Amino acid sequence: MGGAVATGAAEARADPASRLELARGLLRRAEGRTENVQPLAVPVPGLDGRVLPVAEPLAGLLPGGGLRRGTTVALPSAPATTSLLLALIAESSAEGAWVGVVGKPELGLLAAAEAGMQLERLALVPHPGTDLLGVTTALLDGLDVVVVSLGGRPAVRAADRRRLEARARQRGAVLVALGQWDGADVELSCAEARWHGLAAGAGRLRAREVRVRMRGRGIAPGGRSARMLLPARGGRVTAASPVASSLVAADTAPDTVQAVG
Repeated sequence: MGGAVATGAAEARADPASRLELARGLLRRAEGRTENVQPLAVPVPGLDGRVLPVAEPLAGLLPGGGLRRGTTVALPSAPATTSLLLALIAESSAEGAWVGVVGKPELGLLAAAEAGMQLERLALVPHPGTDLLGVTTALLDGLDVVVVSLGGRPAVRAADRRRLEARARQRGAVLVALGQWDGADVELSCAEARWHGLAAGAGRLRAREVRVRMRGRGIAPGGRSARMLLPARGGRVTAASPVASSLVAADTAPDTVQAVG
């Protein structure tokens, strides 16, 4: 049995048609299990079914206070991008949303769980090969949030970008693009990163403080920004403040924060 599974996985990685069928199989499995999933909750007053919840520090930056269904969010490559991604999608996952991640084999499940992701509602297609767009399209048909990592691939053609964006709008899904994605509704990036917990070259990494910047349609050209601990102790995201930063820097507890990028 184990050999058959391994062979099937190898064939799926080698054959684009098999990879697409694998993605559709993930959707069928998800659809078969939705009867056991509670309806997506709306934890913040004023949000409706068209907005998926995000962690509180990010809600203050995003238009509408969350991830609007039918929109595209771009996360350009930068330090802390993976941590920002997990912080962005974990709250929706915890509240019942199904999430797919395409083309990011280095995503750590431990880090995802620590960030608050519900792994039973996470569909991974780590090696889409040349059929990246086909697999992403298939997942947009059935999941609430689909993350696509461009990795070292050439920039996606404008026509293909528009096709995926249109599919997300039609299906009421959120498309999250890791890498350069011109024309996204929202762009989030991290800057000015610094770790807490090291003193004079010694100590334990406790948390990373970054400035998260948001630009988007209908927002002033300068965008919005806020300082956050990303990740904070335990893997989650919290707002940074002078008091919080000093507490993190002075903390000497033995547990550590996993650096997830």
